[in-house]
Amino acid sequence: MQLIVTAISKDYGPVAAVRQVSFQINSGNIFALLGPNGAGKSSIIRMLVGMTRPDSGSILVSHQDQHYDHVPRRLLGYLPEDRGLYPDKSIEKNLLYLAQLHGLSKQQALKEMAHWLDVFELTDRRLEDLKQLSKGNQQKVQLIAAVLHQPALVILDEPFSGLDPINQEKVVTFLKALKARGMTVILSAHQMAMVEKLADHMLLMAQGKAILSGTLADIQQQAGPQRQIHISCAGPVTAEQLQQWLPELDIELLTANRFVLRLSAGQSVSATLKRLVNELELTQVEMQSADLHQLYLTAMAEHQRREQA
Repeated sequence: MQLIVTAISKDYGPVAAVRQVSFQINSGNIFALLGPNGAGKSSIIRMLVGMTRPDSGSILVSHQDQHYDHVPRRLLGYLPEDRGLYPDKSIEKNLLYLAQLHGLSKQQALKEMAHWLDVFELTDRRLEDLKQLSKGNQQKVQLIAAVLHQPALVILDEPFSGLDPINQEKVVTFLKALKARGMTVILSAHQMAMVEKLADHMLLMAQGKAILSGTLADIQQQAGPQRQIHISCAGPVTAEQLQQWLPELDIELLTANRFVLRLSAGQSVSATLKRLVNELELTQVEMQSADLHQLYLTAMAEHQRREQA
């Protein structure tokens, strides 16, 4: 499975939902669509699955020497933004029905179902009606329903929604298992820490445009050489004091004696530390690259600044 998207655009009346967006996804990769609400992620997903068509540009899906202009239903596993199972039916009946719609025999469906129910620790609850489950467990059933038929491509819109941290980690394990099976995964999510663990490639969007794209290393390079300095000091310090001493820096106070400095290109680490040493007794200094969450915030702020200019 390979997917090549070339300069697609989509308007809804006066609203430009997607503007000249291009990307490529190779077989067996996990690809993340990132951006705030209204960025255009769902519009792209709808075009990929054939619910709508691009106004311009092209989508090419290649699988086993066959080519399509969207992902065919038989190759697709889809977790939509608006969930839709049958609350008055049991987990087992929901999953059997959906699996058989995808052409699985009852025997095949039961075998796959047993595996994934065990992964999500729902085996003992398979005969319970869906409405008896918590939102988190209903979400797990939705995820199982998307992959029972072993699709070539899985599209998951907010797969971590409604899950506590423990179950978010279960979804991380689930997604890694899909990749190990050779499935290609597209996910749209706001949980940057989860995405950073998973995604081979990612596309960061704002207002319908592609802002940054590539691997995490690519995005770190595109966003500029921003560095983070994690500092501990012997005594307490306030955010006001730090801002007074280093007014040009982005500063985050973590505790009374721990804080983070974020430096952009042209801002000297040594000069910054020299100024701090004159004011504080530093006990620990650690350099770190910006994580995906900070890169995301920085890219959004820079995009907004350019649009206003």
